[in-house]
Amino acid sequence: MTLARPKLEDIEVQLLLEGVYRYYGFDFRNYAPSSLKRRIWNILCSEKLPNVSALQEKVLHDPACLDRFLLGLSVNVTAMFRNPNFFLAFREKVVPILRTYPFIRIWHAGCSTGQEVYSMAILLEEEGLYPRCRIYATDMNEMVLKQAKGGIFSLQLMQEYTQLYLKAGGKRSFSEYYTAAYDSAIFRTSLKENIVFSQHNLATDSSFNEFNVILCRNVLIYFNKALQKRVYELFHASLCPFGILGLGRQETLKFTPYEAYYEELAGSEKLYRRIH
Repeated sequence: MTLARPKLEDIEVQLLLEGVYRYYGFDFRNYAPSSLKRRIWNILCSEKLPNVSALQEKVLHDPACLDRFLLGLSVNVTAMFRNPNFFLAFREKVVPILRTYPFIRIWHAGCSTGQEVYSMAILLEEEGLYPRCRIYATDMNEMVLKQAKGGIFSLQLMQEYTQLYLKAGGKRSFSEYYTAAYDSAIFRTSLKENIVFSQHNLATDSSFNEFNVILCRNVLIYFNKALQKRVYELFHASLCPFGILGLGRQETLKFTPYEAYYEELAGSEKLYRRIH
């Protein structure tokens, strides 16, 4: 019985993911197994359930548990101006290209709680481009989207975010962009004027527009090869000719079917430009 246990747990996980996909339409079946299982075990502990089958029963019959399940499986590690060298490279390499466009459409895929979306809005405002931009910020998780729409973050994080902002080439005082209220930092309403927050699942949903810039950083590392291929196809279909693709540090177009369709703008920061 002991030797068969890991195999049984694998079957339970597959059944759980299949059930969630068939009943709710959320597809986690092609997420990287190791990180996925780790997050499922964490959910089991927080729900105080004995096994994955019990979690499946609860998720399929309790909408509140589904919300917690989605939150637990979502990758929500983020910060404003995370990896500041990326934003610095964006200012130096991408902004001059964007200045030539009369209108700029940006897709921020897997936006989580929105810190990096507001970071980009601040950068574009400082470069004088924000008035002619429309940022589509998407995530599969409604709970994190709700937080992103609010634009309210912990005041305790602002000191760290200020340092990241300055390293990213920030041109003003970071405190100009938010108002402190109790323990919260409320970001300026004007930063949200050109942002559309919407639910979109990279695993199942299709292209919904043509974009000049697509940013999807530190999301693909949690997908298996098959799902990564699907997402690269989706981005390629959604990116206009000579559009910009930004990925996370551990993500790359190398060794993918689309490598030859792009040139590196800033290789170390995973900024690419479509050339075919």
